[in-house]
Amino acid sequence: MFSGLIGTTGKIRRLEQTGETMHLTVVPQASDFLKGAVVGDSIAVDGTCLTIEQFVDDGFTVTLMPQSFIKTIFKERRVGDLVNLERSLKIGDRLEGHIVTGHVDEVTRVIDRRVNENAIELTFALPSRLRDQVVSQGSVAINGVSLTVMRAGENDFSVGLIPHTQAVTNLDGLQVGDLVNMETDILGKYVARNMKVGLK
Repeated sequence: MFSGLIGTTGKIRRLEQTGETMHLTVVPQASDFLKGAVVGDSIAVDGTCLTIEQFVDDGFTVTLMPQSFIKTIFKERRVGDLVNLERSLKIGDRLEGHIVTGHVDEVTRVIDRRVNENAIELTFALPSRLRDQVVSQGSVAINGVSLTVMRAGENDFSVGLIPHTQAVTNLDGLQVGDLVNMETDILGKYVARNMKVGLK
């Protein structure tokens, strides 16, 4: 379980792919990010919940099984790419973002990027099956980053990146056409599901 508040970014140092199984070695940019971490801990990499399998020098290794590989942007990732990293929540921590499970719903695409004074406004395509789970002023996780939906349309939605988010995540580098991992709010999933069941 995560909050969508990124602890640091990291660089992919090694990437090995066999079929639809991928092994990644990631080096966090904050030297103390892994302090206290042990093998078996959950870690969100670009919003995907993975398990630390090994510590290598100043980084760690994880494995994506075929399901995770298929449903995420990692098939597009390359050595040297910047990824967002978050350690799992501890009981008693402040929940300042929103509840993020690390289970990516869809890969979607940036369809517009605008700079509005100190904010970057990004618009993404909204997959039709997630249309009832994304609402204006609700929450969404993009590459693991907890964001507020500024506007939700029929086929797209927009978010804004404040300067802090631009500085501590990889979202400031997104351009039109780029793919991202998207996870809708878990509460919205349950509401949408119950509404459908109740209408039958």
